[in-house]
Amino acid sequence: MHFKTLFYSLFFSLIFFSCQEKKKETAEHKFTNSLIEETSPYLLQHAHNPVNWRAWSNTALENAKKEDKLVLVSIGYSSCHWCHVMEKESFEDEEVAKIMNDNFINIKVDREERPDVDQVYMTALQLIKGSGGWPLNVITLPNGKPIYGGTYHTKEEWSQVLEKVSSLYKNDPKKANEYADMVAQGIQEANLITPTNNYEKLTKAVVTESVQSWKNSWDIEKGGDQLQQKFMLPSNLNFLLDYAILTGDKEAKNHIKNTLNKIAFGGIYDFVGGGFYRYSTDPDWKVPHFEKMLYDNAQLISVFSKAYSIFKEPIYKEVVYNTIAFLERDMKNPNGGYYAAIDADSEGEEGKYYVWTEEELKQVLGNNFELFKNYFSIEPKNIWEHKNYVLHRNSTDAEFCSKNKLVNSSLQESKEQWKTLLLKERTKRIAPRLDDKIITSWNALLISGFVDAYKAFGDTSFLDQAKKTLISVKKFSLTTNELRHSYKENSKQSKGFLEDYSFTVDALINLYSASLDTKHLDLANSLNTKAMTSFNDTASGMYRYNENKDLIAQIIKTNDGVIPSPNAIMAQNLLRLGHINYDKTFIEKSKSMVAAMIPMITPNASSYARWNSVLLNTTYTYYEIAVVGTNAKTLSKKIHSKYIPNTLLVGSTEDSKLPLFEGRYTTDGTYIYVCRDNSCKLPVATADEAIKQLNGF
Repeated sequence: MHFKTLFYSLFFSLIFFSCQEKKKETAEHKFTNSLIEETSPYLLQHAHNPVNWRAWSNTALENAKKEDKLVLVSIGYSSCHWCHVMEKESFEDEEVAKIMNDNFINIKVDREERPDVDQVYMTALQLIKGSGGWPLNVITLPNGKPIYGGTYHTKEEWSQVLEKVSSLYKNDPKKANEYADMVAQGIQEANLITPTNNYEKLTKAVVTESVQSWKNSWDIEKGGDQLQQKFMLPSNLNFLLDYAILTGDKEAKNHIKNTLNKIAFGGIYDFVGGGFYRYSTDPDWKVPHFEKMLYDNAQLISVFSKAYSIFKEPIYKEVVYNTIAFLERDMKNPNGGYYAAIDADSEGEEGKYYVWTEEELKQVLGNNFELFKNYFSIEPKNIWEHKNYVLHRNSTDAEFCSKNKLVNSSLQESKEQWKTLLLKERTKRIAPRLDDKIITSWNALLISGFVDAYKAFGDTSFLDQAKKTLISVKKFSLTTNELRHSYKENSKQSKGFLEDYSFTVDALINLYSASLDTKHLDLANSLNTKAMTSFNDTASGMYRYNENKDLIAQIIKTNDGVIPSPNAIMAQNLLRLGHINYDKTFIEKSKSMVAAMIPMITPNASSYARWNSVLLNTTYTYYEIAVVGTNAKTLSKKIHSKYIPNTLLVGSTEDSKLPLFEGRYTTDGTYIYVCRDNSCKLPVATADEAIKQLNGF
């Protein structure tokens, strides 16, 4: 057969079978909407709802204006338990779908793909209801301004909301418009920041005042804050670690250690497979909400690595190594990069994949069960959901060994056997769904996590993993000095948001400090310049969340959540790059950003912890350590193993024109320069001498 004929034959065969497969897939479902063309796992979950869902787009909004229809924006994410519940109860119901289709343009949003849309409408929901959560359901006018906001609703509640709001718009459009204008104005005002160059309140006293106010909310017995549900909030944990060391505050030091112990002991940590669940549904950290998110695990690697450097608790090392092993096994893309999330549910039940009955444990562990039973308190009072156990412990291994007359090495051997047996058994179960998006900002957090693990434990494999993750980010999300927010094969990539740039720059600075490879610093400077240009908001002195201005309000994200404020990270990046490059304008910009945040920081330390971290850098002595010479990597590694807050460590194995290294390279040895405010001690040749100099400043 002629080559061209063969080529066309194969080509049309492939098209035919592809179309046949698509027809077959569609035929298996009664309904298929336009979300079938998307790649987001969350959107695809709704592709066969009877609701005429569309993805967020300007076209969908323009259609709403043309048809004079209200817009229903439903926002969630693939591992959201209550999103699944509401889908099953309401969005799969044909009667509810008819109301939605007749009266609304219905838009589904994956909050992980479009965090900017989520930020705008979450702010609206908080203004309307006073609190927020997911699923986030807002009803807006055709212009996108919201007139209703809510979270999970039962079928009956949702039907009533749809009919009442639709009726209001049809019967009293003036009232609807007035209310929508008010909410939109409120969203805009929620982002008002007053720029300032008044640095009078950039003092140690302000930091102390904010922490003293926060202490009233601490749960001294159980760790964390006094709440019925507990989130780990890595920004808070990181700040308190630094604060406790810099100030010598014993109460803060005891609280952070107790909190970390309770988290590591609790059911919120997956003893069998490694890694952390989303949050605790109780104040004791025992029963988690079982979804696993990359951003939680990435940041907690950092927290427990730093904590190990300070406290030398074996359980912290165990947690870090097992969490990294979990990410490598369950969340890594074979082509590089790490996936976004693992669902809480399997077979329609939350946590089913992770919990155990006593009978199952006996069967799997056999003769090992009795010791296991004591270690994890397998007793009737700890049963969850009628017959299941969530594994948690109540004491350190040293305490358990003492109480049970065990040698520690014997216990560690037993623990490894338990994990091996239970993990093997667990893999036989139906696993929860995986959200296989690769999100740039979350992978950047993981790069920093790997770097912090390398510094704490000296394990070069962690530094290698950081480098490989960066290669993946550059491959999937970096084009001509511009970042994309997320990647999935054949996906429509959106422009990067401020968090993508700020977190990536932070990761690059961390990786440069650990590896001494200047190409990471060069890219950090380049992306930082791009962020300062593209996201600058002159009115607030801060940086906008997104580059485009096509939403109803600009979002200036300043508070922390489960991930840190991208503006606080920008301020920290500017401070560090300012010191590395001897650029005073960067340092001044960082100080002005922190100064503008003081009115929020002081009364709300738990919501602005990352800003407080930058405030520590600004008000307490900030050291620069430059290691210069052929042996710079070895000496840097030794210094990194001693966690020292408020210290920027950089190094060079060759002659360099960077300000911190200029004129300091010599062929007769490697020297360490300890500096503060452009004033340096005499160079020394060992890490111990350098640390003594730090203490003697």
